Amino acid sequence: MDDAGTNSVIRQVDRPVPGPGPLSGVRLGVKDNIDVAGGPTTCASAFFADRVPLEDAEVVRRLTSAGADLVATLNLSEFAVGVTNQNSAAGPCRNPWDPSRVPGGSSGGSGAAVAAGIVDLALGTDTGGSIRLPASACGVVGLRPTHGSIPLDGVFPVCDDVDTVGPLARDVALVARAQRVLTGSTAPVPAAALPRRIGLPVQLLTDVDPGVRGVVDTALEVFAVAGSTVVPVQVEGLLDAQDIVYTLVYADLARTHAARLDAEPERFHPDTLVRVGLGRSITADERAAAVLARQALQGRISAALDGVDLLLTPTMPVDVPRADPDDVVRVSRRLGQLTYPWSLHAGPTLALPVGRHPRSGMPVGVQLTGPVDGEDSLFAAGLWFQERTAWHTARPPVVSG
Repeated sequence: MDDAGTNSVIRQVDRPVPGPGPLSGVRLGVKDNIDVAGGPTTCASAFFADRVPLEDAEVVRRLTSAGADLVATLNLSEFAVGVTNQNSAAGPCRNPWDPSRVPGGSSGGSGAAVAAGIVDLALGTDTGGSIRLPASACGVVGLRPTHGSIPLDGVFPVCDDVDTVGPLARDVALVARAQRVLTGSTAPVPAAALPRRIGLPVQLLTDVDPGVRGVVDTALEVFAVAGSTVVPVQVEGLLDAQDIVYTLVYADLARTHAARLDAEPERFHPDTLVRVGLGRSITADERAAAVLARQALQGRISAALDGVDLLLTPTMPVDVPRADPDDVVRVSRRLGQLTYPWSLHAGPTLALPVGRHPRSGMPVGVQLTGPVDGEDSLFAAGLWFQERTAWHTARPPVVSG
């Protein structure tokens, strides 16, 4: 298997071609924190180099039972901690649009492998933005589904309160087909439809790179010219989301990895070690307060969605950054600024490519957020946009060249 210079594949998987089904002919890659029987599922960590699951995760079983051809397990940030995919025991993953830049994370291998044409469909996990950020950085589509709608059996945990697993692909149609299989739904994929009212959370746009904002405004114009009404909305507390997510996630990471932290801290990548260790100072009362803050924000997001079909924001506030191992923490905080609020929402968010940055030519994406179980409204809007634009059909240099 040609890795196209991305270092996105951890292990090639060689299985008999599955029987017919709704995903027949689809090449599938799976983030390597999702159990795949028959070889190591490493979580990109030296700790799990020899960990071999006895069974596939439920999400893998559902996709392969539907005919998807599992061909690879894919790189990630160690234990799904981080948003740049530079702290992997398998080595840093690269962005196929520019190998000097990060692919996003933690599902960086999933985004890069889809963009580079290594697989047609990939599974990723999303806690704070780990599907949506790689989708944006690599110019593909990614779904953070309604929390709890897709089973997490056989998926290594980060934080149960906000963990999800979902699909990435080049286009909305395949993501929607995969979501049907993953949720067990037999309903047909919705038809493309123009959203009538799009909510724009204005407080999330005050610190966005002008190049990113220009691309997003052009995408909004596509909807507006066709008849969508763009409505500014204010959702109190969105700017507090990052701290809430960090409290929940770091507290749980410290508990999950307590024995490894005590026994062999040197086996963690240095960046992972810092993040996992941060949770040890978080008290039970602080975590409980974060849970209550999340519940309050969920109510305000739901209220904002009552008056619109969906909410739209950029996925990343900046251009895709270059890989810099000495600047991971600062870059990570910046990249996740706009994804964390929707991680606290119980409903779905769809990441969609909408253009290229005017300076670098790197992909720029938006997030479409809907109510709980509102995936179909997001799919309909995404399908409508992709019928009228060609950003999802572009191929990075490692493929087109």
